[in-house]
Amino acid sequence: MAEKNYHMSLDLTMSIINGKWKSLILCKLGMKSRRNGELLRKIPDISQKVLTQQLNELIDDGVVKRVRFPGLPLHVEYSLTDEGKSLRKVLIDMSIWGEKHAAKLQENGQQVSFVSDNFNGYIKMNQNEKDVSQQFS
Repeated sequence: MAEKNYHMSLDLTMSIINGKWKSLILCKLGMKSRRNGELLRKIPDISQKVLTQQLNELIDDGVVKRVRFPGLPLHVEYSLTDEGKSLRKVLIDMSIWGEKHAAKLQENGQQVSFVSDNFNGYIKMNQNEKDVSQQFS
């Protein structure tokens, strides 16, 4: 296997989560294991080709696992590995930072909007931001 060189460890982290849909895929898998069709419904703008490609990259990086269940019809589920679950704090912190930064940009007259401000997939359901901040302080 070819050696990968990075300028610093942050570059490795960013290479794993970088991709138009990866953060959303990780968020949706943070809630529970999901089948391919479920992910397509939860992320309606993603194509099957791109979903498969990004899932395979996340699997190769060791943050997502694919489990094939025996029998017909074919049943495959994707879920976070322990390594993937350990990304939660990073992703939550990045989400909170993004919300705060967006508020500052809006104060300066820039228009910033989000399709969703829900990052609950990275944490247990029904925890609010205050609980999240305290949990990871």
